[in-house]
Order: sequence, then structure tokens, then C-alpha cells
Amino acid sequence: MRIKHGFAFKGDYITAEDNEIVLVTPGNFEIGGGFKEKKCKFFSGDYPKDYVLHADDLIVTMTDLSKQGDTLGYSARVPNSNRIYLHNQRIGLVDVFNPNADKDYLYWFMRTPQYQKKIVATASGSTVKHTSPSRICDVEINLPSIDKQKKIASLLTSIEKKIHISERINDNLFAQMQALYAAWFIDCIPFGGIKPSSWQKTSIYTIADIIYGAPFSSKQFNTDGKGTPIIRIRDLKEQKVATYTTEKHPKGYLLQAGDIVVGMDGEFVPYIWGSDESWLNQRVCVFKNKRLKGKAFLYFTIKPLLYAIEQTQVATTVIHIGKKDFDAFEITLPDPRVLDSFDAITTPMVEKIVENRFEIKQLELLRDALLPKLMSGELDISNIQL
Repeated sequence: MRIKHGFAFKGDYITAEDNEIVLVTPGNFEIGGGFKEKKCKFFSGDYPKDYVLHADDLIVTMTDLSKQGDTLGYSARVPNSNRIYLHNQRIGLVDVFNPNADKDYLYWFMRTPQYQKKIVATASGSTVKHTSPSRICDVEINLPSIDKQKKIASLLTSIEKKIHISERINDNLFAQMQALYAAWFIDCIPFGGIKPSSWQKTSIYTIADIIYGAPFSSKQFNTDGKGTPIIRIRDLKEQKVATYTTEKHPKGYLLQAGDIVVGMDGEFVPYIWGSDESWLNQRVCVFKNKRLKGKAFLYFTIKPLLYAIEQTQVATTVIHIGKKDFDAFEITLPDPRVLDSFDAITTPMVEKIVENRFEIKQLELLRDALLPKLMSGELDISNIQL
């Protein structure tokens, strides 16, 4: 295979405003490989047509800002969407010219931990890690027959598609709830566009208790699966836990599926937890709804309040939020009849989101277990049925 370098697009035209022209960066690569569509960068200037990527193009990231090189060398496929994707510098476009090699099989090979460890081991740089087309192409690969390659890639891709379908369903459910919340409680459309006089200003503590994580000892942390998972801020976005602890802290709280959890450093975003029971570490908190089925109302009520704090914080390194900020959260509380009606619509949506998160987790575990064994030949593709 050959790897083509990207173009050095001018920084003056890079923007956060979504104009449907995505400038592909290392930030578009998931840890473990695959394309990450969220939080894209966009380009507002003129661009050379030779550096427009096409759907299903195989790309690889050649720079990683993390000390561990979390995404360095991993592959992704360009999404099939109405957006334009630009081939930026430090992103390699892979050209598979050998007729005995299947592009989709190579995509999956470049997502194996064994391959990625070799890329990181040969990388240059201590803080920002870099690799190159020659280093990537130097990695040896044992190719089975083209027929087996296609079957292995097809199996893994089918699992990935199921994951993406569930993720899109969840995104759609969140969007529906957001639109419904805005229509009812901001624009007051069901009430003639006028906020009912029965709605009262009150504290956030009227609808939620806030539970703070405990200061667990990092000396008892492990990545061997011993004890109970423990949630840190870095785990919230992907809801993937890598750290465990054998400690049982007297002030510890076990995070439950469906809990609304918020990190208190860096960025203040609420997440609906959809993974296993886990200890809540310090600098992470849970907004526990007092109303039995009031999760969606609570979630969309605190979301803009948290964002407002994030936008007003000024810090040289990492911004923080705390109890003093939460104490100042003032909300408008509709009457119980309206809330019950909103809950009746949104509670099944929240439950489906959590259910889908568990399904996604199981599919990811299956994919990650099959991937290295299929690539090494330990598992015979002909013996696998899903």
C-alpha cells in the first residue's frame, strides 16, 4: 500500500462553525480506530479539489497529542454523508494497490492493538508523537486468501454497523427530547407562547440531590479488573471504564445505569450513564432526580446552566465547577401536571437510550475480542456464526 500526505490548510480559515466542510484532523479518530464525527473542525476558505476525500476512503492519523499515543497510527473510514471532508496534513490517505490485499481487511488490521503498539514504539516526539508513511508501511502483515480477508472484514464491519445504528438512534432520541423540551419550557408552544403563571422560580435542589464522588486512593487503582470499576472524568464521554479499585470508601457512591453524571473539571457536560455499576470518583458528581420519572426534564434543565458556567470561567489551565456554582442554579419549575405529561413522553426515550448504550457496549466487547483473534488466525472465520 501507499500513503499520501495531506494538504497544509491555512489556519486563518479553520472554524468551529459547521459549514458542512470538515477539515479532518487527528481529533476525528476514535481511540481504537474508526471515525469520530463529533466536535469536528471546519474550513471556510478555498481548497484544492485534489485534497477532497471520498466516502469509504481509508485514512490513518500520523500525529497524536497525547503522551500515550492513544490514536496514533489507527485507521478510519471517511463517512458516507452530505458533508465534504478535506484531506488535512498529518492525515494519511491509504492507497491499496496490491490485488491480493483487501482494503477493508487492512482497515481492520490497522485497528488491532498489536499493530498500533508497533507504530507507537517507532514514533518520534515526547509530548506530541508522530509517525510517517514509511514507518506504517514497514509493519509486516500476514495476508490470508483474499476470500478470507473479505469474510473477516465483512463480519467485523457488520458488528460496527450495528453499533453505529444504535448510536444514531440515541442521537435522534436526544434530539427529539431537546426539541420537545424547548417547545414546552422555553417557547411555551402548548401554552400559547406564554409561560403559565403557575410556574415558579426555585432552586435546583427542588428537583435534584447532588451526590459528589469520594476521594478514592489512587494507590489502590488497577487496570487488571480487580474490584469495582471507578469512574473518572475521562471516562464519561465514551462511557468506557479502564480503571478498577479494591477500595470501598465509606462515602462512596455506586453510579447506576440511568444516572445523570457530570465532570467538574475541564468541561461541564451532563451524561446519562449507560454502563455498569461503578464507583464515583472525586471531581465527578451525580444529579439525582427527586421525581421518579423526571430524568429528561432534569437533564435538559441543567445542561444550559452548566454550559453557562463553562463559558464564564476563566483559567490558565483547567476550569472547575463546584457546590457554590450549583447552589446558585435557579430554575423555572412547571406545575406537576405538565411535568407528568412531559415525563410520560420522554421516560421511554431515556430508557431506550440506556438500553442501547448497554447493547453498544456488548457489541464493542465482541468486536474487540474477535478482532485480534481473527487477524492472527487463532479463530477460523468459517467457524463463526452471529
